[in-house]
Amino acid sequence: MNMNAYRTRAERGELQLGTWITMIRTPAVLTLLKAAGLDFARVDMEHSPFSMETVADMAALARALEFPLVVRPPEGNREWITRLLDAGVWNLHIPQVDTPEQAAEIAACAHYAPQGARGVYGFGPHTEYRTLPPGEHMAAANARVHVTAMLETRRAFDRLDEIAAVPGIDALTIGPTDLAQDLGVLGAPNQRQVLDLHRRYVVDAARKHGKAVAMVTDSAEGVRQMVALGATIINYSSDAAVLRAGYAGALDAMRKPF
Repeated sequence: MNMNAYRTRAERGELQLGTWITMIRTPAVLTLLKAAGLDFARVDMEHSPFSMETVADMAALARALEFPLVVRPPEGNREWITRLLDAGVWNLHIPQVDTPEQAAEIAACAHYAPQGARGVYGFGPHTEYRTLPPGEHMAAANARVHVTAMLETRRAFDRLDEIAAVPGIDALTIGPTDLAQDLGVLGAPNQRQVLDLHRRYVVDAARKHGKAVAMVTDSAEGVRQMVALGATIINYSSDAAVLRAGYAGALDAMRKPF
């Protein structure tokens, strides 16, 4: 079975640049994003109208292209984790992880025994439609899946070290807007400083426990800042934001002579 390039690069500490998919629901967008030179695409099911059917089709094309697909489910529970993994999604970006107990449950749902208690189901996209000996399939799947925990509340940072220590959680990140809201600094003059401080907390905890660091930004300068901070998985902007900015910039240039 194919290995997961996203996980392999993360374990090596290699820089990966991707983007959110929040609007374009045709799987063919993955071909475009790979051709543009991105290392991965991240589908947002928490704040966007993607269905399981659409994400399953995207996952199938992503595997064929060997272009990593990451999915943020609406919630990090057993139902969503099981359905996404069995649909052939290999990389999960789990929102609102507040406690080590929650992180441990997420890790258990994402891994077969002995690492966890993921539900076992015959063959399908998750086995690439091959019938494999159970032990072989389970070991390969455990070695391939990659799980990122999003820390988005003060409560999560109160127990950051414990969350970072959970086996089966491979990377840590923040949800900057929700975290700023929970900390009471959303839109305030000190929002950036407070978030940068919490980013450093995440980097320190990740280094201590051997986890990767994922961050999100919307500018080239922001990418450089995240790399300097210690992030190796960086999500730049989104399909909708890049399209809007591109058209707005082009139209502004075209209208100036008039």
